Amino acid sequence: MVRINSPLKPFSTDAFRNGEFLTVTDSDVLGKWSVFFFYPADFTFVCPTELEDLADNQAAFDKLGVEIYSVSTDKHFTHKAWHDTSPAIGKIKYTMLGDPTGTIARNFDVLIEEAGLADRGTFLIDPEGKIQYIEITAGGVGRSAAELLDKIQAAQYVASHPGEVCPAKWKEGGETLKPSLDLVGKI
Repeated sequence: MVRINSPLKPFSTDAFRNGEFLTVTDSDVLGKWSVFFFYPADFTFVCPTELEDLADNQAAFDKLGVEIYSVSTDKHFTHKAWHDTSPAIGKIKYTMLGDPTGTIARNFDVLIEEAGLADRGTFLIDPEGKIQYIEITAGGVGRSAAELLDKIQAAQYVASHPGEVCPAKWKEGGETLKPSLDLVGKI
């Protein structure tokens, strides 16, 4: 089972990004913060709203140095066709990974085997290739880029400030906590 601090498992796949096909591997992910954003399928209903939300917030992800990888079990050719025909998906500049064998979805434990589709799963990977955030929702429940950005900022803050933690509803610039014996029972 994939858990927090689980390492990124090996993969190599074809992808579509900015009008081009490319190959992406697990080693391409190392050294930077990355989001793996799994969704069930291209040419569907909730999926384009989520992917468009990510695209509309691309500048904020870029500012945080976060690479976005959307992933479905469709082929990279299908990603291109969807990008070329959907106004929402046409906004995407991030990498769309094809996972027709389900290898990547299995690596993250989000493959629905009997359907050959991925659950709606979001994973934040740190520069060392370890999972720092996991969110999995039901098929009919869309995710929010703004909420994801808050989680990324908190994870990056904690990574760069050992000994501090971010409380509930923390926003960038907000107060953090330094766990200690003095705080026990006082929060």
